[in-house]
Amino acid sequence: MRDGSKNGYVTTDGARIYYQVVGSGPTLFVAQSGEGDADRTVDLADALADRFTVVTYDRRGLSRSIPDEPDAPVSLRRHADDAAAVLREVAGGPVLMLGLSLGAAVGLHLLSAYPGIVGKLIAHEPIALRFLDPVEQRVAREKLAGVTAAHRESGWRAAAAQVAAVLGINPQEQDTEPDVTSFPFTAQRAANFEFFLRNDLDAALTDPLSLADVARGAAVIPAVGQTSPRDGFDYLSALALAEHLDVVPVRFPGGHNGNLTHPRAFGEKVAELLRVTAGDRLR
Repeated sequence: MRDGSKNGYVTTDGARIYYQVVGSGPTLFVAQSGEGDADRTVDLADALADRFTVVTYDRRGLSRSIPDEPDAPVSLRRHADDAAAVLREVAGGPVLMLGLSLGAAVGLHLLSAYPGIVGKLIAHEPIALRFLDPVEQRVAREKLAGVTAAHRESGWRAAAAQVAAVLGINPQEQDTEPDVTSFPFTAQRAANFEFFLRNDLDAALTDPLSLADVARGAAVIPAVGQTSPRDGFDYLSALALAEHLDVVPVRFPGGHNGNLTHPRAFGEKVAELLRVTAGDRLR
């Protein structure tokens, strides 16, 4: 555990959810993407810990957050329920939130189901297929069906490569800041990928969240990666959300996984967007 950080568990319906807290200042809750657990945010959390109390967690089914029934399906709304339990445990009022991909969809569910628990949400390329028009949605579902087929036929490694291709990520050639933490495919990460592919991908495909569930005046900042593919379904979901809210989407350093490849610049953008809120509304 990093110096000055603390961790703990909160009991929810059917699981114990692990969380980490580091830093000081207004509470910033970070919900990771895909199979990312609390540890995946280490560089970004360190970049923000001098300005925010950064809270990260393992989603149900990942790493230390083991459900009572490991084979039971988990919806994105259930993930939002777990996140709300963490926030009630660690925060005394509305928090700031950074949601990344699947984590952004969880954040949007939080806003809808738990009014007042999130003061402002940066939604970076949410996996929200029902935000797309029918043609875009069909293309997205076909691409994700390819991921499911790769997993079924060749296992998680083939599916992981397919996920990267769908998101426009080339792990061998992507630009990064110096000295970023690497995340090799350990046995734990392999298990997380298996859970994501077996549960969370299907949860995203069947998630009922639509733009109608997002209030027009919601305190949401839609965000996209500067180098993300312009035809990526997650990128297009962020654009659709921005149009719905009548705002301009904010471009963040890097691509879909810019929080991992450019954590310092990404963190500066987060701080820039949340500075007024952090200083004036939620201190």
